[in-house]
Amino acid sequence: MLSIENVTSAYGRIEVLHGVTLHVAAGEIVTLIGANGAGKTTLLRAISGVQPIVGGAIRFNGKRIENRSAHERVALGIAQVPEGRQLFGPLSVKDNLRLGAWLRRDGDVTGTLDRVYALFPMLRAMRERPAGALSGGQQQMLAIGRALMAKPRLLLLDEPSMGLAPNLVDQVLAAARALRDDNITILLVEQNARAALAIADRAYVLETGLVTLSGAAAAIQADARVREAYLGI
Repeated sequence: MLSIENVTSAYGRIEVLHGVTLHVAAGEIVTLIGANGAGKTTLLRAISGVQPIVGGAIRFNGKRIENRSAHERVALGIAQVPEGRQLFGPLSVKDNLRLGAWLRRDGDVTGTLDRVYALFPMLRAMRERPAGALSGGQQQMLAIGRALMAKPRLLLLDEPSMGLAPNLVDQVLAAARALRDDNITILLVEQNARAALAIADRAYVLETGLVTLSGAAAAIQADARVREAYLGI
């Protein structure tokens, strides 16, 4: 579904990604793990079209998209849940969700809204409440729900467990598994490497803008280098 080929990206003169290559097959959860500053968020932003690339190619379902705008990529079926959630705090939960469907013209926004409420029942109960009044875990669920309103085929999840209590982390990652079972492919960036590897099919280790290790999630989890650097073992 997604193919990243020798992608480089920079902020001004500072190159952050140095020829990253990876792929994500339809129906997979693939996780990116690595230290802060490794380039994980930059890569997700490059895929969604928020961050430009200066070299390489990005293909989605076989078509090159690196020159497509961010909103065109959303229309193709790519949605990102950004690090830090970036909700519209004064707006209601329901209005935040409906904004996620801004580009849709298929007439089934209400049906998608009901599916989001089924996945996260507390959003239905709080649908008239301002998003800024929600707890961190509730806001994370709202951010995921907003992305789902675009009916994505590929969901980019950036640090969904950030700042959450352990039980809420479990809920958010269980929701990711449920989405995969509902035919949504997921590329997950997660600082909690142990939790991410537990739900992923495959994994890539990103270090200083380079992929240094890749393979089945179980194999990555068992690798001595990963266990020492990221799992505290």
